[in-house]
Amino acid sequence: MRVLLIGANGYLGRFVADRLLADPAVQLTALGRGDDADVRFDLASGSPGALTRFLDAVHPGVVINCAGTTRGGARDLTRHNTVAVATVCEALRRSGCGARLVQLGCGAEYGPSQPGSSTAEDAVPRPGGPYGVSKLAATELVLGSGLDAVVLRVFSPAGPGTPAGSPLGRLAEALRRAMQSGDGELKLGGLGVQRDFIDVRDVARAVHAASLSAAQGVINIGSGRAVRLRDAASVLARVAGYGGTLHELDGPSGPPGPAGPALRATIGHPRPEPDHVAPVAYPYPDGCGGWQQADVRTARDRLGWRPRINLEESLADIWMEAACRI
Repeated sequence: MRVLLIGANGYLGRFVADRLLADPAVQLTALGRGDDADVRFDLASGSPGALTRFLDAVHPGVVINCAGTTRGGARDLTRHNTVAVATVCEALRRSGCGARLVQLGCGAEYGPSQPGSSTAEDAVPRPGGPYGVSKLAATELVLGSGLDAVVLRVFSPAGPGTPAGSPLGRLAEALRRAMQSGDGELKLGGLGVQRDFIDVRDVARAVHAASLSAAQGVINIGSGRAVRLRDAASVLARVAGYGGTLHELDGPSGPPGPAGPALRATIGHPRPEPDHVAPVAYPYPDGCGGWQQADVRTARDRLGWRPRINLEESLADIWMEAACRI
């Protein structure tokens, strides 16, 4: 099977590439903006005609699009997350290759959810920010393209390679600095939100399964379990061997803890060291409010996929990379 992977050098794309390269039946070609791509092409500025000519020459059976951006203003998000996908869809429509399209969407397309609920694919999307809007527009383009296509709505990816600017990446960096300086108290803010974390390697398995399946439409990819960010911080501190105290500062992203204005969660035995203040950005920047949890039954039924890697293992890998910077 000849596969064209777009965005192979990105956070998710790297793991998708590794998964595909491990399949001896796959012949992989990587297309992207970087020098390490097999073919350099910028979807946001390149023409559909140029991409069509490449598709006709390579003749892939599957096109997987992992490209996009999570940062920037509305204009950049629209260019890289929406216009880029419009280019892919138009090129595939013009091409004679007949390739199947696997598009990576995101849970931010749904927007805020009712606490305690699981969001299924038939939920009405109400994205709470420009990132979610740009990804939802891309999903609608794919669904309306008439192509053999599936959109995987990935919830909150975690694990090795987690960007330093993400909430989990910032937690790991704050712990690293506290341990490096010997601080016995770590002050964190904005830990009240609850998110559905899914390991990037499980995401890669889902992409591989989707490329081999006949499933179409939207399929959620998540763990099916919401985890409070403060609980993830506690696990991260434990796997890091941090013996100090986590001191949660109040923030607008979550209600006060049971201890009052500031929730004190002790990990090990606190030491009388100077305070180390490392607020995590809040509110959570995905526009999804305080709660998000995926209903993943469709992925199980249509892809034969289930998550395998638990959050503790994902967090241990995040810490391993952060610790190497000490």
